[in-house]
Amino acid sequence: MFYGALLAALALAGCGRTGPQAGHGRLVVVAAENFWGSLARQLAGDKATVVSVIANPATDPHDYQPTAADGRAIAVSSLAIVNGLGYDDWAGQLLGASPSGSRVVLDVGKLLLLREGANPHRWYYPADVEQVIDAIAADYQRLDPRDAAYFAARRRRLLTSGLAEYDRLRRQIRARFAGTPVGYSESIFQGLGEDLGLRLTTPTGFAKAIAEGTDVTARDKQTVDAQATQRRIAVWVYNSQNATPDVQRVNQLARAAGIPIVTVTETLAPASASFERWQSDQLRALLAALERSRAR
Repeated sequence: MFYGALLAALALAGCGRTGPQAGHGRLVVVAAENFWGSLARQLAGDKATVVSVIANPATDPHDYQPTAADGRAIAVSSLAIVNGLGYDDWAGQLLGASPSGSRVVLDVGKLLLLREGANPHRWYYPADVEQVIDAIAADYQRLDPRDAAYFAARRRRLLTSGLAEYDRLRRQIRARFAGTPVGYSESIFQGLGEDLGLRLTTPTGFAKAIAEGTDVTARDKQTVDAQATQRRIAVWVYNSQNATPDVQRVNQLARAAGIPIVTVTETLAPASASFERWQSDQLRALLAALERSRAR
């Protein structure tokens, strides 16, 4: 799917041409990851070709090795969207290899004024998602001012109707389950868990170590294991794209204790889903798990 769209983008751009608009008046937009790419595509409508480099749910964005095709896609882009914050350094390397004075680069970490070391999973922070939507729409208007009203309308539609179910589910969980103790495997869930008002009981060191691929301390392992075996958490949430041996162990402990388990992913699952469908599906699964836990 990615390479078909990529070839179309290159054809529109024509012979490696870069510029504010490429071929037939359409912008060429490349997102390093498909969670930002989905939002960019919805905001673009028929005014841009939008491709995402990482679109396979089995791919780990942290360790991704870009291809020559990825480099060509970046080279012809009018707008490049990267997550930043050390999450996709490979994208920055591709941008550095093909500098362009006319290309706009949206670095989410820099947009949000975050420092290196901050939680990079900003697509799980609802307030940050809205800021990124606003920034993408503003960049489209900058690159294609003739269609500014079109992009403004698509932004309003996405925020008011596209994300309506996502917003409703968040309100529902917050109203019914705020303060509920929940364990989570890594920092990817932190932003959403805080937004929902859940009491995140997992030691920060455990979640950070799993996310960054470093060793978990013995003390943190003992704490997380005890929370599961003693049923001190109502639900256990884990990233299925980063199920390390430590995470798998806690999964087994939670399952044995009868604690509902919810999976989340780093990228769209399925890859064909929109951002809001993906997030809403995960929220519905979390809501169901919280309800099962309460009914025990």
